[in-house]
Amino acid sequence: MTTVGVPAGWPATEAEARAVQDELRARVVLDEPGPPPGTGRVTGVDVAYDDERDLVAAAAVVLDAATLEVVAESTAVGRVSFPYVPGLLAFRELPTVLAALESLPVVPGLVVCDGYGLAHPRRFGLASHLGVLTGLPTIGVAKNPFTFTYEEPGAARGSSAPLLAGAEEVGRALRTRDAVKPVFVSVGHRVSLAGALAHTLALTPAYRLPETTRRADGLCRRALKEATANGTAQSSASRHTPTSLYWES
Repeated sequence: MTTVGVPAGWPATEAEARAVQDELRARVVLDEPGPPPGTGRVTGVDVAYDDERDLVAAAAVVLDAATLEVVAESTAVGRVSFPYVPGLLAFRELPTVLAALESLPVVPGLVVCDGYGLAHPRRFGLASHLGVLTGLPTIGVAKNPFTFTYEEPGAARGSSAPLLAGAEEVGRALRTRDAVKPVFVSVGHRVSLAGALAHTLALTPAYRLPETTRRADGLCRRALKEATANGTAQSSASRHTPTSLYWES
């Protein structure tokens, strides 16, 4: 497990964070289809919080996209790096998420975030932010529609309906199980919406949520429990500050 420090120059105020969003949003790539579903590797990232201790743990779990077997995994834990502000949650999570990704022994491939990409009030959620910083293709698969509206998709698995901000489509409500509540899919970076939907269906052969999210959720919860039990995040020893990551796709 990696212990994470807050990167130098990390935004400390809402104004600073919004300025970073404005700068990086222009770098989001929306005209690439992304990797074909079911090929290469796909990585889930997720975080867990201990609010009493002001800690956050992140996990990255790499799966073989064809078999959904685990290829590699890593975790990181650190202090929460930004106060809770709706629309700016990426600034609380990114240092630990980046550290977990950086610790992986293999190239992550497509990254699936438990959250939002373009389906965000400023059109720059965690999936988009992470994609721009790393250069990796990313998508967001969320459990709820945030502030956006949608019509119920058909009851059959694979049915979808636009997720709307007024008249603008920012993602899709996607049924991954027959007659079960949909998930909410949006593009992050370097993937089309059609590709994001296809990847989500490929990752949900048995459950509502993608296997990437299910595996990363369990791992980050275990990492947080271990960190609080052992006092890992209290120590300043071996503290790691994540750098910007760039992988060949």
